[in-house]
Amino acid sequence: MTLSRIRTMLEPLLRRCFHLYWRFARGMTFGVRALVFDAQGRVFLVKHSYVAGWHLPGGGVEVGETALDAIRRELEEEGNIVFDGQPVLHGIFFNRHVSRRDHVVVYIVRDFHQVSKPVPNREIVDCGFFEVKSLPGGTTEGTRRRIEEAAGDLPISPDWVGHG
Repeated sequence: MTLSRIRTMLEPLLRRCFHLYWRFARGMTFGVRALVFDAQGRVFLVKHSYVAGWHLPGGGVEVGETALDAIRRELEEEGNIVFDGQPVLHGIFFNRHVSRRDHVVVYIVRDFHQVSKPVPNREIVDCGFFEVKSLPGGTTEGTRRRIEEAAGDLPISPDWVGHG
């Protein structure tokens, strides 16, 4: 059995365990993600070790941290990406697929530099910039929707993915 298959099998259990912990540790889960577009219009995506698919970089907002501080930290950790200018708020999304209390703030980042391409680690196993019209297989629905919204192909939805 491959590591990828084991991860896929354990993913629902791990997600439930994390959210059970967060239910008691936090009244609401609050995360950040970024649509990072390079000069060629490509979008930066990451592949995590603990969840399947390609995602926008980001993560949880820690106690005492602003959403802007959180996305700055997450981009440095996951992509060696440093802001050269202020990101623009794209939207705030309710992620009912994860839990009834999960919200995600998404920023658009165009003014940045990447110190170096990150080396794969325990959290991020792969990352890179991809053409918007030819995203890698396994790009998640929510990630695709945010990219299509930013491109003007879809209206901005209040939900991370479809209702239900």
